[in-house]
Amino acid sequence: MTSTLPIGPLMLDIEGLAVGNDEIHRLRHPGVGGVILFSRNHESAKQVRELVREIRSIRNGELLLAVDQEGGRVQRFQNGFTRLPPAASYAAGGEKSLSRTRAAGWLMAAELLAVGLDFSFAPLLDVDSGISQIIGDRSFGQRPEVATEYALAFRSGMRAAGMAAVGKHFPGHGGVAEDSHLTLPVDDREPEQLEGRDLIPFRRLIEEGLEGIMQAHVIYSRIDNQPAGFSDYWIRQVLRGDLGFKGAIFSDDLSMSGARYAGSYTDRVRVALDAGCDMALICNQAEAAESVLDLAAGYIQPDRENRLKKMLCRPAFGLNELEKTQEWRVAVTQFENTG
Repeated sequence: MTSTLPIGPLMLDIEGLAVGNDEIHRLRHPGVGGVILFSRNHESAKQVRELVREIRSIRNGELLLAVDQEGGRVQRFQNGFTRLPPAASYAAGGEKSLSRTRAAGWLMAAELLAVGLDFSFAPLLDVDSGISQIIGDRSFGQRPEVATEYALAFRSGMRAAGMAAVGKHFPGHGGVAEDSHLTLPVDDREPEQLEGRDLIPFRRLIEEGLEGIMQAHVIYSRIDNQPAGFSDYWIRQVLRGDLGFKGAIFSDDLSMSGARYAGSYTDRVRVALDAGCDMALICNQAEAAESVLDLAAGYIQPDRENRLKKMLCRPAFGLNELEKTQEWRVAVTQFENTG
């Protein structure tokens, strides 16, 4: 009898609307523990549900299935899913804006769970500074107290739907102009500035039981010379130690330009996992993902796997059942004019 595979420390992607033969091989490798889906994997809600079933049927063991479904300009699934506004819009929404934010978190999570995904990489906890090319209106606000309040509401909705949350990008990507997809940003602010601004949402959501965190591909030059996603200081000393975070830690995509600092893909995965990430992401680079499978399998450890297992979620409703509920109908009406 074949033993059940563990949740490995590597998250990868697939190319299209169905799983290819080479992808089947990778999904069955013990080093793999997750799949992130993109817009190219989406045609409709029913098609995504069937794709998720196909992916899960391939592996003899659990896989984490995720997507970026923040709303606004970062919402991978649209056809068959409620179109959500950018995070920055909620605080401008008047008296009922917090309840609307919570409804958005619930709606996003409930719809993804209904098609079989485990979680979205959300909410974004970066405090916008007005200069970032990649953060901007993805942030819940330019004041840390406001960003924290609305992120808490969004996460509360996710939790009510039964979904674990992943706060990103630790310790804060909002203070640099550059896009880490294209380059490696350097944030030269003093430690006190980060502590009194960027870390506030992370600290508060951790206190509230946040389940996951994604690291930033940013160097905070006055604090550490390593990008945060490769930094023992940021992960073990600050995140695990000072902030007491006990959940799962994800690298940002290691195919981004901001990750080239660490060298080859083998080096990127090794350094990220050695620094304390529980799961390393490699997206849109099938050959690179193939090349690190055996390396990733060497990092399977009970503590790491147990943290990742807590990201697994199961839906309260299937797709058809969800759309018949009063809560879904009421939530959808709040976003009918979005997009």
